[in-house]
Amino acid sequence: MHPLQRLRAIKPAYYPDQSIYAEYACDVLGLDFSEMDDGTGLAFTVGSHGGSVAFGAGRGSFFPQNSATAATLANDKYLAGVVMARAGVATLGGQYFFLHERYSARRPPGHERADAIAHLHDLGGTAFLKPLAGSRGDFAQPVEGDAALRAYLNEVSRYYDAVLMQPVVDGREYRVFLLDGEVLYTVRKMPPVLVGDGVRTIGELLGSDAAALAQRGISSLPGAVDAALLGRILPDGASWRIPGRMNRSAGGSMHFADPDHAEAAFEVARRAATALGLRAAGIDLFTDIADDPADIRVIEVNANPSIRFLEDSGRDDLIVRVWRHTFASIGLLDV
Repeated sequence: MHPLQRLRAIKPAYYPDQSIYAEYACDVLGLDFSEMDDGTGLAFTVGSHGGSVAFGAGRGSFFPQNSATAATLANDKYLAGVVMARAGVATLGGQYFFLHERYSARRPPGHERADAIAHLHDLGGTAFLKPLAGSRGDFAQPVEGDAALRAYLNEVSRYYDAVLMQPVVDGREYRVFLLDGEVLYTVRKMPPVLVGDGVRTIGELLGSDAAALAQRGISSLPGAVDAALLGRILPDGASWRIPGRMNRSAGGSMHFADPDHAEAAFEVARRAATALGLRAAGIDLFTDIADDPADIRVIEVNANPSIRFLEDSGRDDLIVRVWRHTFASIGLLDV
């Protein structure tokens, strides 16, 4: 068992991933890791001769090399898109809409629920929606028609204040992980799949998948599947892709891969990170949109990206490189 695996084995299941990686990197790099919250991993310090820095899990940022302004801009998907578009970075665009009347007097017109219905018509009746400040693929899904949009907005309003509506785009999805403009790694993102048992229907398998997602605090995708398919029994061992999002936390998968036009995609990713002022970022982008190899657009930018994929892939070395950059950036390492 590798050192990171041994460390994972002695931590409780709820222990934050990045807190484990920080402790592991401290051991490799000779820094001091100290818990501050009775072993929960929710708060800890990292220290060296250069001082000590506190970290917080949950919504805390594990990338202090990113300024608060840059991270805040990236976290708001609409604002990030505006900044990137101004810098000439191709994005998916989109409009934001609020889900509650509270504070309506303090915001510009054109962004209420009724406006969302009108904008859906502008997009031809089909759109892709996601919470404006969401993560992990929660409530990121395609919506078709007024009734489906109203149902979606009602459900999302229980958890979020605003959504972003974008056109539906078909392309290959990648994540480019950057540190100061250097491409540390690139992955191809794939949608979640159902695996048949020859007994249950697609609808029943989707129900089981939804229950598993709910335990992790992530929405399922009601209405995203053609109703005519729900009664179909999936043969034993056969796989069927769930349309919509590709986040690992929502059941999607990743594998190391570069886009066909890698340098062009990397340049788009670098320009996106530069526009937002991010030193560390996970840039999600589409390539080969509508089979056009020259069409590359940024989907969204992550200023606090998960790196659990690296652990699952046995790339402990890349985890250490990520944290080395963080520790060096905040003065805890000389190199």
